[in-house]
Order: sequence, then structure tokens, then C-alpha cells
Amino acid sequence: MPVEEFVAGWISGETFFFLLSHHPQWWITSWGRPASSVRREGLHSYHLLVTTGALGLVLGHPFDTVKVRLQTQNTYRGIVDCMVKTYRHESLLGFFKGMSFPIASIAVVNSVLFGVYSNSLLVLTATSHQERRAQPPSYSHVFIAGCIGGFLQAYCLAPFDLIKVRLQNQTEPRAQPGSPPPRYRGPVHCAASIFQEEGPRGLFRGAWALTLRDTPTLGIYFVTYEWLCRQSTPDGQNPSSATVLVAGGFAGITSWVTATPLDVIKSRMQMAGLKQREYRGMLDCMVSSARQEGLGVFFRGLTINSARAFPVNAVTFLSYEYLLHAWG
Repeated sequence: MPVEEFVAGWISGETFFFLLSHHPQWWITSWGRPASSVRREGLHSYHLLVTTGALGLVLGHPFDTVKVRLQTQNTYRGIVDCMVKTYRHESLLGFFKGMSFPIASIAVVNSVLFGVYSNSLLVLTATSHQERRAQPPSYSHVFIAGCIGGFLQAYCLAPFDLIKVRLQNQTEPRAQPGSPPPRYRGPVHCAASIFQEEGPRGLFRGAWALTLRDTPTLGIYFVTYEWLCRQSTPDGQNPSSATVLVAGGFAGITSWVTATPLDVIKSRMQMAGLKQREYRGMLDCMVSSARQEGLGVFFRGLTINSARAFPVNAVTFLSYEYLLHAWG
């Protein structure tokens, strides 16, 4: 089974923002150059990129923290109010709670998603990545492959995402003399506490909502990307870097528009029993949330998700396509 897709997904998860932020000309000048030349340059840059590529997550995590708090807490009037209160009460550090596990897991998660997607297409269409521009797969095959990748990604992501959400919802400032300590002292303590209090199943709280969020959403994600690329690229040719950026960005926005309702449910179920009531299941969470807060509750965080999704997914796809192209 080809492994290039897994490796490309791994590296794209680590490097997507570093290249855009520091060396945008690298993408433009080397796209279309001989693969051997690009490969040598890519290998020379590999260690630097993997080391510094997590910058994208560092820049994006504050927005994710605001999104999670808007979805799970009723103390904020909106994005700006959440940001102001977080800064006043917790300083800038409050925006970065729960960041270590996403940094540690993003490479694995992207590797699983893009690797399973590409290899699922290989099984469905019997064509390699290099052959798919000349023989593009049907959108139904793209959707199925994306759903398979999304399902397996959710399984790998569930414990990491649970710990991230729990830590992001700790609104206590840094420990000070005389102040009560936060429930969790860090990601490892959070994982150990959940395991001790709730057993192994506790680490997968909200996993069904996460799976239902990611499975169809990532099918739509890849279909959107493929459709936009095909609309702007002559038959048989590789899309330009600009096309990949735009298609990847809009694919990210589209996926979050469809994913946000279940993302709200997922976050609330992950916090169930701590700062809010315990839900009997997903349906109970949906009904209770709608009754108490109206249907608008299911779209909390959509604006900030969409604003963050375009640059992150644009450069993630560019990284992935570029590395596969470089490796031939």
C-alpha cells in the first residue's frame, strides 16, 4: 500500500503555516520545477519545517478556545465579549489552554485523514494519486473515501479532543496563593483524572458526536475541494498553487458550515457532568439545548470557525499536494 499519502499528510499537518508565514515565495517558485530538484530542496528543509510548522496551531488555537467557550458556556454575549473577559480574567495565557495535545496530535490526525482518503480512492478507482488528474475519480468515490478518512480520523482524535476541550473550559487564572487550583493541572493530569474517574470509556465521551460530525463532513470537504480544482484546471493538468489555496480554503469553510451543529453537541457532551448537566445521550443534548437556548445555539462559533478555516485548510492542502508532487 502506498505510504506517500500518509507521510504527506503527516508533514502537512506540521508545516502548513510556517511556509505561508515565512517563505511564501518557496511555493510559487518551486511549483512546476523538476521533481528531483524540488525533492532535494524539500528534504533539506524537512527538519526545520517539522520543528517550526506548529506555528499555525499556535496562531489558530486562541480562536478555537473562543469557539469552544461560546459553544459550552452561557456567560458570553459574543466573540468580542468572550475575548475581552478571557483576557481580563486569565491574561493572554487563557487563550492557549489545552494547546499541547493538538500540537502533539495534528501530524497523526492529518496523516490518518489524508492517507486513508488517498488509499481509499486507490481501492475504489484503482488509480494512484499521479494518475487521478488524467483519470479523475467520480464525486461519489471522493465522498466515500472522505467519509472513510473522517471516520477513522475521529476515532484517533476523540481522546485528544476531549482533553483539549476540558482544558479550554477551565476559566481559572494561573494558580495564585490562596486561590482554588484548577480541576486539571495539565493534559496528562486531565487524561489521568478522566481515566480514574470515568474509566477508559470516559476518554471517548462525545466520540459518537465527533464521528457523526467528521464522517459526512469530510466527505463534503474533499468533494468541495475536488470540484473547485476541476472547475479551474484544464483536463489532465495539475491545479496551480493559487487554485489549491482557494479550493482548500473554501473546502474548509464549507465543511465547518455543515459541521458546526454537531460540533456544538460534541463539545457540550464532552463537558457534560462538569460545568453543566449530564445528558442521557446525543438526542437529549440536542433537545435540551434547543429548548433552553433556541435553534441558534447550534451555530455558535460558526463565524470564528469559518474565518480560521480558510487559511488553515488552504495551506494544508497546498502542503499535501506539493509534497506528493515533489515525491513523484
